Amino acid sequence: MLERLELEAFLVLAEELHFGRTAERLHVTTGRISQTIKKLERQVGAPLFERTSRAVRLTELGQRLRDDLRPAYEQIGAGLEQAIIAARGITGTLKVGFSALWSGDLVVTAADLFRVRYPDCEVHIREVQLGDPLGPLRAGELDLQLTEFPIDEPDITAGPVIFSEPRALMVPDGHPLARRETVSLEDLAGVILLPMIGNIPDYWLDHHYPHQTPAGRPIPHGPPITHWQEVLSHVNVGKGVSVVAARGARYYARPGVTFVPFSDAPPIEYGLLWRKVGENTRIRAFIQVIREIRRSTPGEDEARMHKSRMAGRKPPRPDGGRRPTS
Repeated sequence: MLERLELEAFLVLAEELHFGRTAERLHVTTGRISQTIKKLERQVGAPLFERTSRAVRLTELGQRLRDDLRPAYEQIGAGLEQAIIAARGITGTLKVGFSALWSGDLVVTAADLFRVRYPDCEVHIREVQLGDPLGPLRAGELDLQLTEFPIDEPDITAGPVIFSEPRALMVPDGHPLARRETVSLEDLAGVILLPMIGNIPDYWLDHHYPHQTPAGRPIPHGPPITHWQEVLSHVNVGKGVSVVAARGARYYARPGVTFVPFSDAPPIEYGLLWRKVGENTRIRAFIQVIREIRRSTPGEDEARMHKSRMAGRKPPRPDGGRRPTS
């Protein structure tokens, strides 16, 4: 018979694949998680995870156990949440923001399901500009937000990562990199990178618009830009390039611009944010809904990510691509 900590430790670790993050989510020590998993593996009689110095992976048996246990655990959790909601009531208005259009798609889908479950609660949705990614949340104009990580602010809770997107480099058609199948982070040393500007944390800018490659080579920056549409125009006329989510090729496809996938860049993670002083049952209920939606369609998400890598690719231009390049 599984104890509660064994069940939660296994399922959270199966999701995070990281002992430290699992311990943080369950508010216990990393050593406690390790001991609990070892105890469970002894009870099962075989390893459930493969552990190396760099990664944690589920074994085939671990995958089967996760698939068997998760539906029942989620049903228990959903039943408890529904009981809490019934006791407290979910009413009023929930204001949810998003930064990228593909985040907006997920928010809208979650809002539709949320309204069905909680018809006494209105959901208002709005886009958040990257030039001021935290301003509306801090001002109380939003209760919850789905946006690009990392976010590490003392007054804001950075919740779970909801999904991630592979990165691509957006370049003008005539750029030499436009004819490549993939690009590397080291290729950024030979281009002019167009960064965003605004009320944005420096660590966020450094993460998404670095000043040097992994090998330490400097990455030249062009004029900073405040709105995404300006980035598209600047790239189109050859003023520079931009690091973007590969799925942007489907949402921002336009003549004169090519999206080339990175071969070695980490994915862009998108997660939920809310004010530490503003957490309530509406927020917790919406988080539950959006995570349910993400877990219910993992295969479709992988297919979309694959299409994102391929979308926006164009053959070399007949004129040899004699456009201004960065």
